[in-house]
Amino acid sequence: MKKFIVHSEFEPSGDQPQAIEKLAEGFLRGDRYQTLKGVTGSGKTFTMAKIIEKVQRPTLIISHNKTLSAQLYKEFKTFFPENAVEYFVSYYDYYQPEAYVPARDLYIEKEVDINREIDRMRLSATYSLMERRDVIVIATVSCIYGLGMPDLYKDMRIHIDKGQALDLQELSKQLVSLQYSRNDVTMDRGNFRIHGDVIDIFPAYMETDEAYKIELEWDEVSRIRRFNVLTGETVEELEETVIYPAKHFVVPQEYLLTATEKINNEMIDRVEELRAQGKLLEAERLKTRVTYDIEMMKEMGYCSGIENYSGPISGRNRGDPPATLLHYFPDDFLCMIDEAHVSVPQIGAMYEGDRSRKQNLVDFGFRLPSALDNRPLKFAEFEKKLNQVIYVTATPREEEIKQSTQIVEQLIRPTGLLDPIIEVRPSEGQMKDIYNEVQARIEKGERSLILTLTKKMAEDLTEYLSELNLKVKYIHSEIDTFERVEILKSLRLGEIDVLIGINLLREGIDLPEVSFIALLDADKIGFLRSATSLIQIIGRAARNADGKVVMYADRESDAMKEAIAETKRRRAIQEQYNKEYGITPKTIKKAIEDILEHEKQDAKEQVEIELAALKKTANLFNPKERKKLVAALKKQMEEYACNMEYELAAEVRDQILEIEKTYGK
Repeated sequence: MKKFIVHSEFEPSGDQPQAIEKLAEGFLRGDRYQTLKGVTGSGKTFTMAKIIEKVQRPTLIISHNKTLSAQLYKEFKTFFPENAVEYFVSYYDYYQPEAYVPARDLYIEKEVDINREIDRMRLSATYSLMERRDVIVIATVSCIYGLGMPDLYKDMRIHIDKGQALDLQELSKQLVSLQYSRNDVTMDRGNFRIHGDVIDIFPAYMETDEAYKIELEWDEVSRIRRFNVLTGETVEELEETVIYPAKHFVVPQEYLLTATEKINNEMIDRVEELRAQGKLLEAERLKTRVTYDIEMMKEMGYCSGIENYSGPISGRNRGDPPATLLHYFPDDFLCMIDEAHVSVPQIGAMYEGDRSRKQNLVDFGFRLPSALDNRPLKFAEFEKKLNQVIYVTATPREEEIKQSTQIVEQLIRPTGLLDPIIEVRPSEGQMKDIYNEVQARIEKGERSLILTLTKKMAEDLTEYLSELNLKVKYIHSEIDTFERVEILKSLRLGEIDVLIGINLLREGIDLPEVSFIALLDADKIGFLRSATSLIQIIGRAARNADGKVVMYADRESDAMKEAIAETKRRRAIQEQYNKEYGITPKTIKKAIEDILEHEKQDAKEQVEIELAALKKTANLFNPKERKKLVAALKKQMEEYACNMEYELAAEVRDQILEIEKTYGK
């Protein structure tokens, strides 16, 4: 196995060395659950990387959303350039699940928009796990959803050696069974082409524009090489190669024949059951759909929604857990769950939500009962599949604490920054007090955050402060993703002074310019004002040397007392460290303007080129063609936003507004 080696210009500092040592030792002695309790800014990601380097095991890192996963993926790619760092998240840019609403007699067909690059990255993750051990996979909770069976995925791979006797027609059939498509004109991922005694195969999981060229002489493989699809240049001469399936849901023909028989028998039984219940429409509906799907599987080896038949196809008994990404890992892998206080409950909630939707489809004849086995893992099944776990969070829940054999704290920030000062002030007169605090920050060129409990309060407060001539914006769930990022950038740039919201703990909020946080209704009972939430909120002011949090409340709740005590404890530890090493805390400085201007210019140029191409095919004075163009642009805007290319998304939005302003809607 190739060794994990961290590449970084920095060495562990503060309390990182002891955290790395303790957690690595715990893993190597067999501790099943441990917790890294690390504060914001203490370098938890670097610590995680150094632990992997210490233990030298394949690693799964689970995060609770795509954005955080993308950030982790980029960081770990930098830390481990010589190893396989993979990305496994949901590959849907748009996903409307199949559903039935009985009250309205409304069937909603499954509608998806698959991101081909993320699909490739998912395939790349399983390919790496099959071929090597120096693998780190960054995943969201999509890793607990059903995937093709790893044994079949591995067994169906095609191994080609130099000197091997090979029948091109037989190889072509094998590739089709692996869901590759023949295209003798253009090469794309998941395609192959045959010209005489040469076959080119473009694996669906290849990271770069490279494919395999296999040359034959008298039905014997004479040469295998990897080449660049665009230039045709040889990248590497090979003695052998392995081709894995182009999709995760692939099965041999003999499995399909057995499965279709099982599916047909289940359909017959279920149709009789529905008829006995007087559900004649549902019975006929089910019979028609399943019969069609069976015919498609027999003819094509695949059908739309084949995942709903994963139980019979894989030979699982009813109720057995499906194969998932976790099943592709070797038994001795390490699992790290980032932001565990959010990620673990999210994993636990997946099964029930999925079950309730599918039960309606089964009850009303849209799916067979076995479709219920196409599901995410139950939490107990998820835990059973794990080997050893390190929870990573600043605020572990009681569940993580009870499970862990050791809680290792990482409280020292190498920058010397302290947790903010906390004050509790009465709710009466809070608006005047907040105004004065915000004005004091404006004079120093700093920013402020205000947290409310409701969207209406956020909007009303924004209007109130705007009338006092403050530059203020609000953020809540109805604000588009890329617009939210624009607002955050405006805050950092000083274009706005105050940001108001309900939950400003969302991903990507790293705001060193914020030195003041006002927390309204701090004493209210609920998850937004729990001790965990309060500690997380307080941490948002820990990027600034003058950070201060004011809790406005009529009393001190238990959650407030716990959060204040924990913050004071952390602050004292950092103060002692700073004193011992002569560190003066300094606010983190990050260049914004040059980077943003460069990004905006690049975005504008790219969008203008793409828009010019679209305009060539559309007459903007024709309302029908104009609407078609705007619809295409909106789809493009959504794709940019989903791919986190927010500058491009914002530029497309501006172009849409300009078209509608000039030519009409």
